[in-house]
Amino acid sequence: MKGDDTVTDLDRLLENWESVYKKGLLTFWLLLLLDEKPCYPYEMSAEVMRLSEGTISADDNSNYRAINRFEEMGLVTSQSGESKLGPPRKYYRLTEDGRELLQRFIERNILIFQHPAVAEHIQHVLQNGGNDGQ
Repeated sequence: MKGDDTVTDLDRLLENWESVYKKGLLTFWLLLLLDEKPCYPYEMSAEVMRLSEGTISADDNSNYRAINRFEEMGLVTSQSGESKLGPPRKYYRLTEDGRELLQRFIERNILIFQHPAVAEHIQHVLQNGGNDGQ
C-alpha cells in the first residue's frame, strides 16, 4: 500500500471497517433512542442521525427489521398512538429487559473508552499518529 494508491487503499479499508462497525452499532443507537423517548419506525432514521450527530444512518427497512426483532426478543413493546397526520401510528418503547441490555452493553463496550489509559492512548494516536507499533 505504498505510493499514490495508499490513500485510496486506506480510504477503502476505513470505509469497509466503518460499514461493519456501523451495522453493529445500529442496535445500540436504536435502543438508546427508545430509552430517550417512544418512537415510531418512520421517525427513527432522523432521530438516530440526530443522536449520533450524523455518524449513523439507517434506512427505514433496516429500522423495521431491527424493531421487529427487538419486539420478538422482548426488548421493546409497541402501542398505537395518535398521529397529527393520517392514521394512528405504532410507537415503540423499551421494556425493562431492553433497558438492562442497553445498560450492560454500555458498561461492557462503551465505558471502556473513558478508562484513563485508553483515553490517553486514543489522544496520543490522534495527536501523534500512534507509536508505529513499538
